[in-house]
Amino acid sequence: MAAIRIKNLSKSFGDAKVLKQTDLTVEEGEIFGLIGPSGSGKSTLLRILTGYLEPSDGSAEVFESAPAAFSPEARRRVGFMPQGFVLYEELTVLQNLNFVAGLYGLRFGERHRRVREVLGFVELWDDRRKAARDVSGGMQRRLQLAAAVVHEPDLLFVDEPTANLDPILRRKFWEEFEQLREGGRTIFVTTQYVGEAELCDRVGLLVDGTLVAVGTPAELRRQAFGGEIVHLSLGGEPGSLPERLRALEDLGRVEEVRRDAGGDDVVSLVRLLVEDADTALPNVMEVLSGADVRSLDVPKPSFDEVFFRLVKETGQVGLGSR
Repeated sequence: MAAIRIKNLSKSFGDAKVLKQTDLTVEEGEIFGLIGPSGSGKSTLLRILTGYLEPSDGSAEVFESAPAAFSPEARRRVGFMPQGFVLYEELTVLQNLNFVAGLYGLRFGERHRRVREVLGFVELWDDRRKAARDVSGGMQRRLQLAAAVVHEPDLLFVDEPTANLDPILRRKFWEEFEQLREGGRTIFVTTQYVGEAELCDRVGLLVDGTLVAVGTPAELRRQAFGGEIVHLSLGGEPGSLPERLRALEDLGRVEEVRRDAGGDDVVSLVRLLVEDADTALPNVMEVLSGADVRSLDVPKPSFDEVFFRLVKETGQVGLGSR
């Protein structure tokens, strides 16, 4: 069942069109990552999905309801972690979480259990009596995550949770998201960090208000490169391999052949593009039977390169590592 269904959605502020005819479905029980540069429309889409804004055109449904018209029961199924710290700095970690749990209607016994459980989950139980203003920025971010899940929502929206965090704490957040997913939760996360795409079940790339690509990390790699890359290192001059190269062309596309000479030893380096490496490799090895195969590798291009290619296809400004 779909947790989120978006059809032909657009959002404008005056003459500025922030989102353009967006279609997207997010299934229950997956981590969906929305990735794009600052100003691409990620936060606007998130505000529509959480009911803070309404679309100008098209529709957005969360659990088959329009977010702006959520009933109290439907709203309790959703959690939201915003970018900035929105809790009370003068209250302690424990008081903040008790306050949020009360807003969601958790009764005393259930509230006590969930607050202790969630503070343990985000590793803040030992710091529960500290004022929120006296803990680090990373701890404040973890407190916000605790507040977003204290009522056990089925769907969690998270807006750029790892921005400006160190790599260790960023990894910790993703481990927590994975635990939530394993518990049956759906996670919709926005990020500027392209490398975090690898940690999602599916990814959407939003550029200048347009959703230019959606798929699993593997699908996006294939889309960006037109298939999967196989690197071959073969003994011998490129000119001595024409028959084998022609046979490889039947399996994919030979993109590059170059010579790498080390002393008297000549090696031909071949870059082959195939539709699916797992299917193609046995046939590649059969074609190369008897050849001096020095190495065979199926490299995974970085997601910086994947997204750069996808963005370049749109003619938009390139996307960096954030």
